[in-house]
Amino acid sequence: MTITIHGVPNSSYVRTARMACIEKGLAHTLEAPIEGLHPWKRVPVMRHGDVTLYETSAILRYVEEIGTGPSLLPATAAARGLMEQWISAINCYLYETLVRGYAFSYIGPMLAGKDPDPAQIRASLPALDRDIGRLDAAYAKHAFIAGDAPSLADLLVAPIIQTVRMFPEGKRAVSAAGNLSRAYTALAARPSFGTVHAGMPGAPPA
Repeated sequence: MTITIHGVPNSSYVRTARMACIEKGLAHTLEAPIEGLHPWKRVPVMRHGDVTLYETSAILRYVEEIGTGPSLLPATAAARGLMEQWISAINCYLYETLVRGYAFSYIGPMLAGKDPDPAQIRASLPALDRDIGRLDAAYAKHAFIAGDAPSLADLLVAPIIQTVRMFPEGKRAVSAAGNLSRAYTALAARPSFGTVHAGMPGAPPA
């Protein structure tokens, strides 16, 4: 039975959910949001037979459990705890600063047919640099954020960094963060990333 992901293709969280389906060998389709599926009117929402889930973290856990692909959970309790720490940090802090704070300084005006506000962009840069630095430090010890294999947390990081790299200050910040750049390059080379990001600005060639 095919999984349906309701959302918009440019959403980093929708891309994460789709990457997880591919990594776990699960067929999925992307369909437009449906009014009423998510009580806070966000995306993604997943439907699979009688199962309907919203919130990306819940979708990732479900996909991890039912899929047949390699596990996206680290092997030790400490590493799983580290993964969960970063999932929470991404959802609570990093998405807010890197996407809503920085990237949307460009995306919002572009969608409205206006020029970005340079003052708004400048105001977002200290938090951008700070949190890119925190991610860079997180990738310093291992190939990925919680060990030597990709985890659910890395699938959240990759689309966010792709979004940040679409714009000049973000691309420079990521390029200067050697550990994060290395991990992003490895994640962007995975078929799941290439499939979901095909044709998007800043994504690697398919």
